[in-house]
Amino acid sequence: MTGRLSARIPAGWILLACIGLLALNLRGPFVAVAPVVDLMQAELAFSPVMLGLLTSIPVLCFSLAAPLASLAARKFGAEFAVTLTILGVLAGVLLRSAGGPVLVVAGTVLIGVAITVGNIAAPLIIRRDFAPGRQGTAMGIYTAALNVGSFLTSVVTAPLAAAAGWRTALAAVAVLAVLAIVGWTLAVGPRNAFLVSGQVPAVAPLPPVKGAGWVTAGVTAGFAGQAFSYYGVTAWLPSYLHDELGMSASGAGAASSIFQILAIVGGLGVPFAAKYWSMKTVAITLGVLWVAVPVGLLLAPGLWWLWSVSGGIAQGGGITVVFIAVIRLARDQASAGRMSATVQGLGYCFAALAPPLVGFVHDASGSWTLPLLLILGSVLVFFAGTTLSVRQVPRGR
Repeated sequence: MTGRLSARIPAGWILLACIGLLALNLRGPFVAVAPVVDLMQAELAFSPVMLGLLTSIPVLCFSLAAPLASLAARKFGAEFAVTLTILGVLAGVLLRSAGGPVLVVAGTVLIGVAITVGNIAAPLIIRRDFAPGRQGTAMGIYTAALNVGSFLTSVVTAPLAAAAGWRTALAAVAVLAVLAIVGWTLAVGPRNAFLVSGQVPAVAPLPPVKGAGWVTAGVTAGFAGQAFSYYGVTAWLPSYLHDELGMSASGAGAASSIFQILAIVGGLGVPFAAKYWSMKTVAITLGVLWVAVPVGLLLAPGLWWLWSVSGGIAQGGGITVVFIAVIRLARDQASAGRMSATVQGLGYCFAALAPPLVGFVHDASGSWTLPLLLILGSVLVFFAGTTLSVRQVPRGR
């Protein structure tokens, strides 16, 4: 890296801090919508379907724009791709808060496309700029920061909207983007940050992985199961707690935040566990923790807090395991980009289906049994796909 903040600070630390700042912007901007949907509906007269799309559009972008994002990261260079991400999020956040329904939707689409570029670029930078033994730790910090951004945004948005209105509350997310672009520019230097550079350092490719096609398919299936389960539980856990345990709407929302914040433990815990266990053992452990969520809610709903803790660790660790597999199994940067685009493109396609499909099954059946069995099925897909595909991932090389 060039343009270091200080010659006394190791470049790796600066890069880790920048990756953390980037990650804070990759989930919070669309999570912020949920706490203010009622205020937005009152002013903009959105239908319930359109309100749901404001959260689903970014996830659809994660799927549909993944190949384009991978191409941008390869052609423009990873540093410039990160700049595009941060500036795109900043512009989308401000656009979404500036006008009527058209600008709200346009800003949401821009946010989704910009975040998609960051989803692809961040793992590529970690693979390129960190030694193999530190890639897991860097990936854990990245995924933990994703959840920190979601949690902070969801906590702050509602009270800020009550004090200053929903537009100000949604626009406030831009503060994180400003901090990220300043930090990124200082870390890599203005030239690298704002000028296109498709040059990739010459690095000897890793030996080809035996059965690479099947490995990619397994990782993709694992990520699809992980993403479907995460978005399904995120969307409907508050409603489950309200219906089954009689919690108030605010109480159910606060209780479900356990599922979100415990992801930090999973994200940071996986790299630590991988130092002592094989990746297969780590994947099996996360699979068991994930299975406990739907099974526990079905059999012992009174222990919802335990299943939320288990699921939070599992979902934070699950995405970390998938991305570690991508960066360690790919032969070179180009193949890592293509593999990441495939995994995320297909995985997020299933993620976008989760909230409406779980809701449809609940309405059709009139209970939470079948929706939880649906979540159990997606969890088992994560369990099987991830466990079978990460067997060739080394502990650190």
